[in-house]
Amino acid sequence: MLAANPFVFVEDGQERLRLIRDENELGLVFNTNHHDPSQRGQRMLAKAPFSPWIRRFHPAPEARNRLVFFPHAGSSASFFFPASRMLAPSVDVLVVQYPGRQDRRRETCVDDMDLLSELVAAELLPWADRPLGLFGHSLGATLAFEVARRLEHERVQLLGVFASGRRAPADQREEAMHLLDDDTLIKAMKLLAGNELEIPDDDELLRSTLSAVRSDYKAVETYRYRPGPLLSSPIVAMTGDNDPKVTPREAEAWAQYTTGTFELRVFEGAHFYLVRRMEQVNEVLRRTFS
Repeated sequence: MLAANPFVFVEDGQERLRLIRDENELGLVFNTNHHDPSQRGQRMLAKAPFSPWIRRFHPAPEARNRLVFFPHAGSSASFFFPASRMLAPSVDVLVVQYPGRQDRRRETCVDDMDLLSELVAAELLPWADRPLGLFGHSLGATLAFEVARRLEHERVQLLGVFASGRRAPADQREEAMHLLDDDTLIKAMKLLAGNELEIPDDDELLRSTLSAVRSDYKAVETYRYRPGPLLSSPIVAMTGDNDPKVTPREAEAWAQYTTGTFELRVFEGAHFYLVRRMEQVNEVLRRTFS
């Protein structure tokens, strides 16, 4: 069971509090430094900047490195609360919180991957006073890659990009989940979750998340890779051995997007293998951040 998110703003009484807690359990949606181009790669973080985009569940100010998690489509920052708890205090963990869910539920969702990448990269620059690693699952993997491209352009030191449960950027399948009607989309969500990710039987609760789910799927399904400089940071691709969204062979194609080292890790499981294999995933991460 996923842990509750302590960064939720409660405005509508106890009933809203109960609903927000339910959303968090599911992991579903329901003084920044000014950048001086002449000082690229030499930023200093005087204090933790506030940003609605960033969650820092277990601050580790003494850690030498930071790891940023990017959730999957329809998810929220609280999905990675357990991973953050496991890695602290040796790693300072940040998790991206997309608009349109939880405490950001009144904000407009971003359904364009390029725009989303620009916004997230800008929010991460103040945190680049120490080396960063980027871990994304599914949609989050594509987003982490695009953010990495932008951060490397700004000469931010990256320890690696961890691409989980997603095909390489130029490897497209014809998918249009964002165009499905509500009932069909809910069925597709449950099918993809399988027996790994807990999805409630309450379809009305799920319907309340569909606006953000649809927006996220549109962002990743309409994304088209634009050729450009390869990453210099290492890439580690991770996948389940029975993932319907990406085969190990497809995951191996991530090697073409870096001049650095590449590693493929295949775990037992389907699309949400990491729910049950998070400790094994974290062992891979600890090797990088030790």
